[in-house]
Amino acid sequence: MDRIERFADVVVRAGVNIQPGQGVILRTDTAHLEIARAVVAAAYAAGAAWVEPIWSDGPMRRSAVDHASLESLSASRGWALQRIREWAEQGVASIALHGDADPHLLDGADPVRAAAFPAEEVRALREQVMSRLRWTIVGAPNPGWANQVFGEPDTDRLWEAVSTAMRLDAPDPALAWRERAATLAERGARLDELELTSVRYVGDGTDLTVGLIPGCRWTGGGLVDAAGVPFMPNIPTEEVFTSPDRRSAEGVIRVTKPLALSGKIVHGLRLELAGGRIVSVDADSGADVVRAQLETDPGARSLGEVSLVDSDSRIARTGIVFHNTLFDENAGCHVAWGSSFAFAVPGGAGMTVAEREELGLNTSAVHTDVVIGGEGITVTGTGPKGTVEIIRNDEWVL
Repeated sequence: MDRIERFADVVVRAGVNIQPGQGVILRTDTAHLEIARAVVAAAYAAGAAWVEPIWSDGPMRRSAVDHASLESLSASRGWALQRIREWAEQGVASIALHGDADPHLLDGADPVRAAAFPAEEVRALREQVMSRLRWTIVGAPNPGWANQVFGEPDTDRLWEAVSTAMRLDAPDPALAWRERAATLAERGARLDELELTSVRYVGDGTDLTVGLIPGCRWTGGGLVDAAGVPFMPNIPTEEVFTSPDRRSAEGVIRVTKPLALSGKIVHGLRLELAGGRIVSVDADSGADVVRAQLETDPGARSLGEVSLVDSDSRIARTGIVFHNTLFDENAGCHVAWGSSFAFAVPGGAGMTVAEREELGLNTSAVHTDVVIGGEGITVTGTGPKGTVEIIRNDEWVL
């Protein structure tokens, strides 16, 4: 029980950093019940005024995909949109527990129906969370996730790996994360000083050049909300990232980790990009769900994130493929197609969608990270001061 309590403490203190009197929404799955209870208890202990759990359930989701109409799977509801607006007005904190209880939940399902979701609700929630709320997303161990990783439902073994990745083995895990956040923030500041106009990733099967927006900011470790309260959007996090110019991406990438997407596992994903858009998709398995998601909206085929992670990452050092994007994306360099981060440009949170798009930020209801890093990856950046090496053979050298 101690590790669950330590987990909950990190989520509440280092992650979302709940303030006395604040409301909290907790998005979680029925498979995370014990962990969710601990997070709720920790939130109230930190002074939360109220905590509202918002539950999901895998088998119920499968029933909807199999039997509900495509129209109803995609429809947004007025009451849900109003609730999101009220959360923003009240300044709630948002916690999400991830960890697929069954990564193969939608095997055999229609890929179009499996990829369907209420896009307007998702865009509204993303907009409010990214611009007005403090949030954190954390992986929650469960037997189904353990079975996907180890071939057996050994939750204790998964907890050991997650504890290492989340620094739960430190005397004060929340303090350990603040120290790691400071290191990542220093890397971001160094990248900002270079005023890079593009980054290039070169590795086995990957040669991708992505343009950057003038004045964009690199973020590492955490963020600070409008009231000056620091928080960490993802735990664990080992990345430094920014949002690129959606109109400028050329080359090919080979994804180096399996991708859990729409209830399926995608293996051996390969993409070609031209003119800032994904123009070709191939994979050893699961290409159909990727293609279906890329049809979600016009922005789904363009990049919303470029990220830098080196082999010093705790997740990378475990040598484990977690089959969970939150963890695997922090084991190596990655990019994401879909929505950009408004905070990547100065004043972006206060801009209209049209103003952001004019700068080059991307708008989409999806945001899917894919890992392209690992052994052999080299990343260079180009700007007014020339071309510099950032990562060489998976080691940070800047």
